[in-house]
Amino acid sequence: MTRTALQWLRPGWGGAVNSVFSVRFRSSNANDDVLKEKRSRIMAKGLPKQKPIQGVKQVLVIASGKGGVGKSTTAVNVALALATNDSTKAVGLLDADVYGPSIPKMMNLKGNPEVTPKNLMRPLVNYGIACMSIGFLVEETAPIVWRGLMVMSAVEKLLRQVDWHQLDYLVIDMPPGTGDVQLSISQNIPIAGAVIVSTPQDIALLDARKGTEMFKKVNVPCSSSKDGYKLIAENCQNLPYYIVQQTGRE
Repeated sequence: MTRTALQWLRPGWGGAVNSVFSVRFRSSNANDDVLKEKRSRIMAKGLPKQKPIQGVKQVLVIASGKGGVGKSTTAVNVALALATNDSTKAVGLLDADVYGPSIPKMMNLKGNPEVTPKNLMRPLVNYGIACMSIGFLVEETAPIVWRGLMVMSAVEKLLRQVDWHQLDYLVIDMPPGTGDVQLSISQNIPIAGAVIVSTPQDIALLDARKGTEMFKKVNVPCSSSKDGYKLIAENCQNLPYYIVQQTGRE
């Protein structure tokens, strides 16, 4: 054993060593607190202020960590269920999936929205649900080859430049994943709640957990469905047959 090592074992050294480490730990904790406070101030300045969508009382987002798990079908069924359970409530459905819009097909809607004198787009309506999607503005087979800034601009227009009139509920069909669109919508508008849809496979659940964590970080109340198609099947008895038929599952 070396002399230096023996010195560490001598009586009296233990207290000095503990004292040094104690000071270092206290200093480290103090620095961590300062950094956390500084980070919080920076984040508070950088986060946009939430602004409600004109005419919309409550917003519900349907999201998923991965595509192909029944998210859009669940969003359509949720919108129809809200309208069916209370006919006095006005319900809207927004397709925020710019790259892969599904709402036009699922709601059997085609055509371009009319524009009001205030330069606002009028939603297309079917089954009593006011719908808006980028799919109404482009050809059905045309790919959306846009960079992030163009996508965000389109989503902002779908949110703010639509004449929603007066809605009790707006259901938003989010794109899969945890990217710019999800984060911007969560931070820019007040959201009553989010539903994460997934299938039971481990890979799908892994991505669904990421989506859940994202909504927790932006303080959005969140619930999850382990099997999106099972959720549809369990609740389809009160919904129109056309939706159940389009899911292709029983």
